[in-house]
Amino acid sequence: MIRDERTLSVPDGSRLLWRSGKHRCAACTLNAVQVLACVFDAYGTLFDYASAAAQSSASLGASADRLTRLWREKQLQYTWLRSLQGRHADFRQVTADALDYTLASLELGDPALRESLMDSYLTLDPFPEVPGVLERIRKMGIRTAILSNGSPAMLRAAVSHARIESFFDAVLSVEEVGVYKPHPKVYQLAVDRLGVESARIAFVSSNGWDAWAASAFGMQVVWCNRYRQQPERLPGHPDYEIRSLTELPFLDRS
Repeated sequence: MIRDERTLSVPDGSRLLWRSGKHRCAACTLNAVQVLACVFDAYGTLFDYASAAAQSSASLGASADRLTRLWREKQLQYTWLRSLQGRHADFRQVTADALDYTLASLELGDPALRESLMDSYLTLDPFPEVPGVLERIRKMGIRTAILSNGSPAMLRAAVSHARIESFFDAVLSVEEVGVYKPHPKVYQLAVDRLGVESARIAFVSSNGWDAWAASAFGMQVVWCNRYRQQPERLPGHPDYEIRSLTELPFLDRS
């Protein structure tokens, strides 16, 4: 167990102290440079992808958890494989393909169920703390954005459903660069669109592979490890590990 006390500068000139009792790498440090923007991943970080199956729980019964896990696994695998093949399709198509694989694997052939699950992905529930945390960050004068694999239409629907449109300066989709995370072009998109250098962006993701990639790109990174994942063995390393967005270092002034 390693306990840290680190400081982080924000636009009002104050320095925020963050204390952690989490297990983490002693060699990893966070440079106390001014953070001008906070960029969030969408699925699993702001929006609970498990809520899609939950909305069809009556039809899925005991299969709901298995469907959620396999659907998510295949969804991510297909983004990586399409990127490697140079055969991009938008996230709506990838999500549908992953769902078709999952339904076939679980022997669930009801077309109405498929349609319901796909529609549910447009109205995913935000995690409970999301609106309050975003409001607090905005009041601090830090710019905010979403950087996601999601298609523009999917992201617009999710953000609108959660009623958090007013909290973001930009909602950025990989469709602008035609390749999925963790390609560096995706993280460069946030730099270019926000006009902020990578070292002054705090990137927040629940996906370990995403957090490590953003760190390797040069962003300051907070890994919101909601799902109790093991650390990745990849280039880069998040500066912080938290369990909920309420633990973001920007919010802790105690």
